[in-house]
Amino acid sequence: MMNFVVKTIANAGALAVAVWLLDKITLTGDSTGRKVGTLLLVAVVFGLVNAVVKPIVKILTFPLFILTLGLITLVVNALMLLLTSWLADKLDLSFHVEGFWTAVLGALIISIVSWALSVVLPDTD
Repeated sequence: MMNFVVKTIANAGALAVAVWLLDKITLTGDSTGRKVGTLLLVAVVFGLVNAVVKPIVKILTFPLFILTLGLITLVVNALMLLLTSWLADKLDLSFHVEGFWTAVLGALIISIVSWALSVVLPDTD
């Protein structure tokens, strides 16, 4: 359970950095508390998308992973971010990613920040 909480906080921090750096990734809310709550809920959705959908997509696109030497990972991560944005819209969360190339850059930022935070945060279960 603690591992889930740590990963969710790391995802929320990474999403916050992407929202802060990119104008076309938006998070709206009335107050700071509401924004933090929305960010945590989006982080849970993002974690679920990465845990459920991403492995299936990776298996189906395995030949492309070999052909591109793994660079297709950026595209898969961008698609997972776009799927998270779509699900957030359906769940009435105020998180939106505008466009594919914004999603690619956002996924790159989220990957780097999540990795850095996972190095710093404890990983115990």
